Amino acid sequence: MKSITFSIIAALAVTTFTNPAQSQTNAPAATTNAVARANPAIIPVSRKDGATNRQSTVLQRAKDNPGTCDIAFIGDSITQGWEGNGKAVWAKFYGNRKCLNFGVGGDRTEHVLWRIENGQLDGIKPKAAVLMIGTNNSNKNKDGTEQYSEAEILEGIQAIVKQIRTRLPETKLLVLGIFPRSQSFTTQRGKLLQINQALARVADGGMIHYIDFGSQLIENDGSLSKSIMPDYLHLSEKGYAIWAEAIEPKLKELLGEK
Repeated sequence: MKSITFSIIAALAVTTFTNPAQSQTNAPAATTNAVARANPAIIPVSRKDGATNRQSTVLQRAKDNPGTCDIAFIGDSITQGWEGNGKAVWAKFYGNRKCLNFGVGGDRTEHVLWRIENGQLDGIKPKAAVLMIGTNNSNKNKDGTEQYSEAEILEGIQAIVKQIRTRLPETKLLVLGIFPRSQSFTTQRGKLLQINQALARVADGGMIHYIDFGSQLIENDGSLSKSIMPDYLHLSEKGYAIWAEAIEPKLKELLGEK
């Protein structure tokens, strides 16, 4: 009798300890309310406050220069800097060409998309366009969290490429890898390298071309020199000379120059 009682107690114990696990296994998978966010890098947004002045300037520049031109440069403050530290280099390489600078300091991919939607490319017919954008999307929030993922930034640049090709079907596009930034190795620089690696695939060998000359902007130890990037982000005159020389052979090819 004691043996039977013990056996029953043991069986109950096994049932008690195994059933919860079994019920969890057989229970329907838990549902979550998590919804993937819309990618902010592809949603056109206007600049605000003081930045609208420069935004308005480049939009007006397109209106003031309808028809054919040689090259349209599209980007952020680094492109805008051709009018600052890069002024002398611009005169040397582009002074005898009709070139338009559509760089706006602080712009992210979504801001460039907004400009395109609001007339940045309307009425102009550049033989070639040079695009360099994305570094501002790689910045972090104040709490150190990422504002955009690598995939989101890549999609933002790809969206711009698509818009340029759609609106300027006869324009040959030169996409540049995002320039390195920060004094030395950082996770942010690594993030940009990952984006560039995928971005290179936009090149189709015909109307879309890609160049990444970031290695020419850094030192042998991987650091950035103040002689090239004084604040480890924006270029000096020497930095703009490196840029111009790096893309000149490809631009001559795209423009049909000898």
